[in-house]
Amino acid sequence: MKSLKFHELPVEDRLRLSFEGTFAPEAGLENTLGPVLQALESCAGDWMPDVVKGRRRRKYSRAAFWKAVEEARDEHGVMVGLHRTKWPALDMTLLLWFPPHPPKLDIHVSLQPLSFFANAERSRAFVELVREWASQHPVTHAMTSSLAEDQLSGAPDYGRDERTARRDGFDKIYEVGWLNIFGPKLVESVGRERMLSTPAYKVEALPNGSILLVTRPTPADFACDEARVAQARIQAHLRPELDEATVLRTLRERSAALVPVEPRFHPDVAPLLLGVVDRALLGERQRKIAELNAYQPPEPEEWLPASAALPCDVEDPDLVLDQYRQLIEGLIAVLHTSVPSIFDSMPGSLTDLDLYFWREDFPRRYLREYIDSHTAPAAGAYLGSVLVRRLGGEWIPRKKLEESQVRIGNRVWLPFLRARRYMHSRQALLDYSLTQLFLEAERQRS
Repeated sequence: MKSLKFHELPVEDRLRLSFEGTFAPEAGLENTLGPVLQALESCAGDWMPDVVKGRRRRKYSRAAFWKAVEEARDEHGVMVGLHRTKWPALDMTLLLWFPPHPPKLDIHVSLQPLSFFANAERSRAFVELVREWASQHPVTHAMTSSLAEDQLSGAPDYGRDERTARRDGFDKIYEVGWLNIFGPKLVESVGRERMLSTPAYKVEALPNGSILLVTRPTPADFACDEARVAQARIQAHLRPELDEATVLRTLRERSAALVPVEPRFHPDVAPLLLGVVDRALLGERQRKIAELNAYQPPEPEEWLPASAALPCDVEDPDLVLDQYRQLIEGLIAVLHTSVPSIFDSMPGSLTDLDLYFWREDFPRRYLREYIDSHTAPAAGAYLGSVLVRRLGGEWIPRKKLEESQVRIGNRVWLPFLRARRYMHSRQALLDYSLTQLFLEAERQRS
């Protein structure tokens, strides 16, 4: 049973809930989690999980859920995943911590796409679900917002170092999301009457001393100016020391960072740069696109006129070419799982290889000695082999590896030299991509 996985889906915004609550261990797991499931089944509607995961995946049912709890439980607690096999994609986790740890119930929900919650009725049902959970279990803090908003706001650390953030948690109101549950301590820090008088779309006191606050009817339009004005007014009300105009300016800057920018990349490296953009945080993607629109890779210089080609100076060219093949086979053996297209020796294989090395930040993460003695020569041999196989090139081997050439028409190309420059840094992987040299050789062949 294959559930949808976010890393396999198109990159887009999603709704995220972080719910930090507590429970009474003496109540037992069924009395603790049973009402949580009942509320989920009543309110989730068309995003209801259809997969439950403990140690293995099963089709969702109450019986399957309790089986997952049983097999995932240990002395520290229990963690169960809930997912979907159909759109919208869901990644949901229920996590219980047992004594001697402080007893905690954490619920994390991610739903993609965020636009699924442009619907007012779905949004209302989501609010009711979280309200039910918060009424059943005392809450420290819960917040629902978009992934992009979380990234732009710096959640969950909010500018603190990780150690401090872990120690203190959400100990004051750093941000206001679309849907918020403030536990008794947070309510006390603001003042109960002040919090209940917040100028928000919905404010409700819950039976256990918490307060629910919703900024707008739906979360999907969080970045529109009307939503930002409301959000700034609410944050300044809850934190009177903040200047509302300053808060609004910051929120508008976040919205501006999300305005779509059309990619207009250099055509030789466009597929590679699209891969780079896909690795950027959602909140930084548009800025990255604008930056890469202005990027122009240097013209390839790793070539000579055929009339200036260096002659073969090795005693046994076939033996040297066999050594090149061994380099390629070693590269394929190591990377075929991460770069399946490496078997094809196609131009697209070079782009996939470029993106793999960039994604791994290979020049920084691996020992320079290993790169210079193994990876760069193997990448050069692979590039040369694609030039030979796809453009009808002919190897001219040389004793000095970086002088080895591939003759194509009226030019000779130096793939090992290109690969050495390419492996210098992460930026060099873009400036000296294998893909671009191949495309330039293809153009010059005619």
